Amino acid sequence: MKKIFVTGGAGYIGSICVEEMLNKGYEVAVFDNLTEGHAAAVDSRAVFFQGDLADRTVLRHAFGEAKPDAVMHFAANALVGESMTNPSKYFRNNVASGINLVDMAVEFGVKKFVFSSTCATFGIPDRMPLDESLPQNPINPYGESKLMFESILRWYRQIHDLSFVALRYFNAAGASANFGEDHRIETHLIPNVLKVALGQKDHVEIYGTDYPTPDGTCIRDYIHILDLAQAHILALHTGHSDFYNIGTGGGTSVREVIETCKKVTGREIKAVEKPRRPGDPPRLIAASEKIRAELGWEPKFQNILPIVESAWEWHVNHPRGYGD
Repeated sequence: MKKIFVTGGAGYIGSICVEEMLNKGYEVAVFDNLTEGHAAAVDSRAVFFQGDLADRTVLRHAFGEAKPDAVMHFAANALVGESMTNPSKYFRNNVASGINLVDMAVEFGVKKFVFSSTCATFGIPDRMPLDESLPQNPINPYGESKLMFESILRWYRQIHDLSFVALRYFNAAGASANFGEDHRIETHLIPNVLKVALGQKDHVEIYGTDYPTPDGTCIRDYIHILDLAQAHILALHTGHSDFYNIGTGGGTSVREVIETCKKVTGREIKAVEKPRRPGDPPRLIAASEKIRAELGWEPKFQNILPIVESAWEWHVNHPRGYGD
């Protein structure tokens, strides 16, 4: 399994997974419409097709050129707040366009599909840490769209023998030496904190300081992007279809992230306290025993410090991101 077709390979997570696969000798074709991704984030060793998953003609042409052995699907809209105001966009792009992709995989005889899913499929969980047996009750159209695509993959496995692995992310963070996080609308905590350190923002917001956590702020499970990339590569070689939660099993609060960023950057970072956002659980932490036991995945970065260090190094070297 050497030829991999990667949708969303110009985005944050996709670009670094592409880089890591190329480093390991895979042949990679990237398919991206560049609405969220950046042309400069596509590794020069990859073949690049600019196109939209909604266009089956363009997609079919790319498949015919690439002749992939497997598909890795990152392309999606992923802003929870936007999904609550524009659900149509999320169901069209994350579900309907995704169907075009799995149909093309079937048409071209591809038998392996790795899907970028999310812990948002669980909604507000009953217990921590989250394992794969918990009920999935999304509380926004973004999470619902990802859960719907997980269901589609189940049926395509049964009907078309399309083997799949769905990886449910928690909080991807950090950078490689070459590629990092540059969203046009940045909602993630670490890059927003680092923008303050770079002088690009006046302050960072803390949403909620009265949660039942040690310092009153939300706790999240941050996973280094390089560890996440390794999980995707391992998923290519499973002999079965399954779903895996992927995180370190540890948690870092919002205040702890800000303090770590201060330590790494050596700069003062102003924080402004705001009310809670509706729907934010106090804690989201992954139980990752299943992927460790079944795929042999072992994260190399177990705490927030090296994650922030890698992100800071990339942002210092790319203060304007990809500049497009």
